[in-house]
Amino acid sequence: MSLSTLFHHLLLSTPVPYHPLLAIIKGLRNGAVYGAKIRFPHAMVMTFLFRNGSLRDKFTWILRATYTHSKNLATFVLIYKTLMAIMRRVEGQKGSIHPFLSAFIGGYFVFGTHDKINEQIVLYLLSRITVAFAKLAVKEGYISNPNFEVWPWFAAFVWGSVLWLFEFHRWTLQDSLRSSMVYLYDDSNVFSNLKNFLWHNK
Repeated sequence: MSLSTLFHHLLLSTPVPYHPLLAIIKGLRNGAVYGAKIRFPHAMVMTFLFRNGSLRDKFTWILRATYTHSKNLATFVLIYKTLMAIMRRVEGQKGSIHPFLSAFIGGYFVFGTHDKINEQIVLYLLSRITVAFAKLAVKEGYISNPNFEVWPWFAAFVWGSVLWLFEFHRWTLQDSLRSSMVYLYDDSNVFSNLKNFLWHNK
């Protein structure tokens, strides 16, 4: 019997006892794959745009960053789905607090180490949940629904704030953001000939 046939037979014969375990394993797999797919192109672009060093050093950093992102996301999914399965098994159903507790524990142990990759991931999520909580507050009636278009003012505030911080307190900004802004706003002030005006940055 082939592995594929055995797996299919397992799913059909006893789906209830084994499904949570198989879902955890697939979650681990999906976390690893998604982490690699997201990080590799990002690391490639940022490394070749802003990172100094030999070609070997650059590819070493790209692979290390990809591995770290993939490992962390896979580990987090493993912890989250395992704790969710345990709590559901104990209480007999999914509780409203289960996702928060499971993710809280996973987030502490996986993303609690303050490095550049974890910082990027956590700050990315922070921006998303800020908007999500604002939408939820409107839906639940905690704040009234604005009678004007919010997005232009939101965008203006974000850009105004980040450029003010960059000009006067740039040390507060995350490294990759600061590097991007140096390239856009500082390096564009430096040129001495046609070559470094159009073809090369410096």
